Amino acid sequence: MIYSKLFFAAFATCFYFSSPAQIIKSIQLPAPQKDIGRPLMQVLNSRQSIRSFTTKQLPMQEVSNILWAAFGINRTDEGKRTAPSARNWQDIDIYVFLPEGVYIYKAKENKLELVTSGDLRGMAGVQDFVKIAPLNLVYVSDQSKMETASKEDKMMYSGADAGFIAQNVYLYCSSQDFGVVVRAMIDKKALAEKLKLKPGQVIVLAQTIGYKK
Repeated sequence: MIYSKLFFAAFATCFYFSSPAQIIKSIQLPAPQKDIGRPLMQVLNSRQSIRSFTTKQLPMQEVSNILWAAFGINRTDEGKRTAPSARNWQDIDIYVFLPEGVYIYKAKENKLELVTSGDLRGMAGVQDFVKIAPLNLVYVSDQSKMETASKEDKMMYSGADAGFIAQNVYLYCSSQDFGVVVRAMIDKKALAEKLKLKPGQVIVLAQTIGYKK
């Protein structure tokens, strides 16, 4: 059974990159590699923002690792995550912008579900490098989960929760020597319409990841 799962993950990864015109509605990610990386103090010492990227695509293994580091489940018995959230509301959804389409990260199943097809990386931010970098993440807060919070507190919680996730991504990318930058310059109205976000879903931040140029 283990070998079958590994074969399926490898097959899905190869198929994804060998058929760019083929849109896969659901991508089962390979299991995150939790035994890699450099010591924390070294990672903190080299953490930085990079705004120049190559167009080289990231392997799906790295996409899986990045997403798990960002907001994956690290306590399966409780369903809790690698980043904290206010009152454990887990309000943040991660929208994953790849050249073939936009996906949403399903942490419980460790997979990507298609939201919309087509290369929409340019809508993930206004800077030129956003369009060519292989991976953009957009952090969307579902504030309807914060039923007891005031409007002001909802915005504060959303910003803090997205910030924790973005820092996790920074640390992983520093460990693997990837370029990464967090951003807030997004046409939020246009992107929300394109993603068909519900009332209460708020775009908070975005992050661009790739190989350094």
